[in-house]
Amino acid sequence: MARELESFDPEVYELIKQEEKKQEEKIDLIASENFTVPAVREALGSVFVHKYAEGQAGKRYYEGNQFADELEMLCKKRAGEVFSLPEDWSVNVQALAGSNANLGIFNGLLEPGDTILSMYLPDGGHLSHGWSFPEGGGMGSEVGKEVYLGGERKISIVSKMFKVIQYKTDPETSRFDYDKILEIAKEYKPKMLVSGGTAYAREIDHAAMAGIAHEVGALYLADISHEAGLVAGGANASPVGVADVVMFTTHKTLRGPRGAVILGRSDLMEKVDFGIFPGLQGGPFLHSIAAIAVALKDAGTPAFQEYASQVVKNAQALAENLKNLGYDIVTNGTDKHLVLMDLRKSKIRARTAAVALDRAGIILNRNSVPQETGSSMNPSGLRMGTPTVTTRGMKESDMEQIAKWIDRVLRAVSPFSDLKVSEFKERLDGVSEIKEIEKETRELCSRFPLDF
Repeated sequence: MARELESFDPEVYELIKQEEKKQEEKIDLIASENFTVPAVREALGSVFVHKYAEGQAGKRYYEGNQFADELEMLCKKRAGEVFSLPEDWSVNVQALAGSNANLGIFNGLLEPGDTILSMYLPDGGHLSHGWSFPEGGGMGSEVGKEVYLGGERKISIVSKMFKVIQYKTDPETSRFDYDKILEIAKEYKPKMLVSGGTAYAREIDHAAMAGIAHEVGALYLADISHEAGLVAGGANASPVGVADVVMFTTHKTLRGPRGAVILGRSDLMEKVDFGIFPGLQGGPFLHSIAAIAVALKDAGTPAFQEYASQVVKNAQALAENLKNLGYDIVTNGTDKHLVLMDLRKSKIRARTAAVALDRAGIILNRNSVPQETGSSMNPSGLRMGTPTVTTRGMKESDMEQIAKWIDRVLRAVSPFSDLKVSEFKERLDGVSEIKEIEKETRELCSRFPLDF
């Protein structure tokens, strides 16, 4: 007999309701989050959660997967349509998450010890592209202005399996220096060149990156996890057909569930498929694949194209308004959904600033910035994004108001932002300005209700 969650497990039910309330009442500026449409969540909680389906569609190791096969093929077909896949490319939708997908690609196409050239983590790269730092900690920026050779402490499994060299952004502009990346590639001869990351706000020239990779005999992996929805909606340029392999997660700008999709040249994808299964994981999460299929259907609509365009407009408006308020915006703006703010000139600690903003009803995260002088736990920047507020229906005028609230919060806490976090929180309790802003942010959210 079926039992509703509220009566069967009131503790979990209550946590879900509290999370719903938080999402409803706070402004979410986490660049790597989004709100799904209800149909995505319905598919995610479907009976496909019961099925186990090791192997590729049509070649399973278990019986009873005829509908699982149809589902996976439908999901792959929709991915091909949304991202305009060339005839000689194919799709994998089985990777459980972005880091798994990247590791599966490396596992399938490289040999242990091969060299990977990827983006420097503090400049906006990602852990799944390989990261290590010197014994004793630190961000490792002292190694060189253009290139990072890694350190003794291997943080990610990629850095343990492969030789990872990392290129940095230009010290003056914080943007990619393609000539310098080519120089580094010629010197270190990588087997794979990787682009993409978590905090790079400018579009990447995929043709230039592919040219660099192919000039030195490497493959080019474009990780578009953050901007996949912008690519699908036509707001950012697509690397499909330009790179050798493209990977993206499905829960950010694409507005899907947690998961990942890999697109690539068919002559490489058989190896990638093997690198995922059996090389890295067992059966795929069919309920997630069902939800990804629904998200891809949504991404193929004219309404989603309008959404993707508005995400970028909102991010640009947020960046411009923060600049006008005197804040240092990395790369002086954005082409995507995210904005990275450097607080060093403002002399405000990013860690405590993020805590204060959360208390005021604005959720974002502290983040490293190019030429970082802080630590991973206490970096110098704030990262914010516009996917969720755009899903709610907010526009440029709302970004102007959000920027003003961010400014008011930072000014209110700047005199004591260098306190320890525990002391800072106690001091925060007595700041009436924060309480007033929290009421105002909650009122804005009430004008843009979520569809749970």
